[in-house]
Amino acid sequence: MTEWTPFILAVLALLATPGPTNTLVAASGAQRGVARSLPLLLGELGGYAIAITAWTEIVGAAAVRQPLVPLVARLVAVAFLAWSAWKLWSNAGRSDLAQRGITLGRVFATTLINPKALVFAFAIFPAAGFVGRLAFLGVFALLVIATAIGWMMLGALAQKGSAGLLTSSRVDKITAVVLAVFAALLAVQTLR
Repeated sequence: MTEWTPFILAVLALLATPGPTNTLVAASGAQRGVARSLPLLLGELGGYAIAITAWTEIVGAAAVRQPLVPLVARLVAVAFLAWSAWKLWSNAGRSDLAQRGITLGRVFATTLINPKALVFAFAIFPAAGFVGRLAFLGVFALLVIATAIGWMMLGALAQKGSAGLLTSSRVDKITAVVLAVFAALLAVQTLR
């Protein structure tokens, strides 16, 4: 087995698990359909690329000298997820999708602080330096695109199969609750 096989399997396993970014892209698939949700891929790809690079190159180096750096980063992530949940809940059902919160910028920011990026950076990507990591980032990008489209399709299928039960307001509120749960779990894990 090459180093690529365990890398691909680990990436797919982690990307397939529910999380804040997957929740947003699935909700977008339910509300807009897959084709109109595709621009969100740019936010997810950009968020992961920056987060993984920042975690490995900057935060990893700073954490060696200052152990509070990862704690502060995680608390910022908790605050952003909680704020996103509140924004989605309070604007549920509005006709303006940008006001409701599932935007390219929101997906980017959510992915940027997604705890999965930390796992990718320190547990899945090889310690190969920035240049050595580029090939892995390319394969990672293809896997992100495939799984994000899968989550969008899942959201769209759930919407079609719900017989009208998944209104925009309900999707927003369900998404808000899921994001709040992720924020609470990350807060508990961080404060332990």
